[in-house]
Amino acid sequence: ALVTQVDKQRAKLGAEQNGLASTIRSNAAGIVNVSDSRSRITDTDFAMETAELTRNQIIQQASTSILSQANQLPQAALSLLGN
Repeated sequence: ALVTQVDKQRAKLGAEQNGLASTIRSNAAGIVNVSDSRSRITDTDFAMETAELTRNQIIQQASTSILSQANQLPQAALSLLGN
């Protein structure tokens, strides 16, 4: 009876130990991922990224303007033809 209780407790403790080991491995992987992310964030060249964002915004605005003007050309041609 006492041996059975000891065996049950050992099994229970072994299961808890395995669960804790799994949690520790998972947390260690999470720490590595956070560290990698932090490194990428701190390595970002914010001046370069801001310049690239501004460049892309200018290109987008110019494209929108060109498209708007292109859409007006058929109407201008029709008005010149007297329609």
